[in-house]
Amino acid sequence: MRHVDFSPLYRSTVGFDRLFTMLDSLGQPETAQTYPPYNIERTGENAYRISMAVAGFSEDEISIEAHRNVLTVKGERKDENNSEGSELLYRGIASRSFERRFQLADHVEVEGATLKNGLLFVDLKRNIPEELKPRKIAITSSSEKAKQIEAKAAA
Repeated sequence: MRHVDFSPLYRSTVGFDRLFTMLDSLGQPETAQTYPPYNIERTGENAYRISMAVAGFSEDEISIEAHRNVLTVKGERKDENNSEGSELLYRGIASRSFERRFQLADHVEVEGATLKNGLLFVDLKRNIPEELKPRKIAITSSSEKAKQIEAKAAA
């Protein structure tokens, strides 16, 4: 796969360093992490949900942490005590530990998480601060402005 050089863009942009780093990391193959499988869905205009298949894990074996635009979901299985005399012939349900990381956009916060029927649901919401939302600018005519300036100068 080709590597894209973003250095010319660094010269003409300010504040987009994190964006270019994220784009650069997309081109590099990860360690082919496929466990556990997950879905990301949009549930509203500013609401999202991550659904992860974590069959066999309980609430106390899963930890969720959000820190600096990175959501980390970890699962660590406790040792299973097989009953005396039983032997496991086939293991189809994975019991390995996992750690899955998701890059969150700015102003995306974790609202909560639920575990139901072997699926972990992590609800996310984008809360844009009021000062970053678009605002309407009133337009005044230039003749009104000129009269006000002349009135102040004459007084």
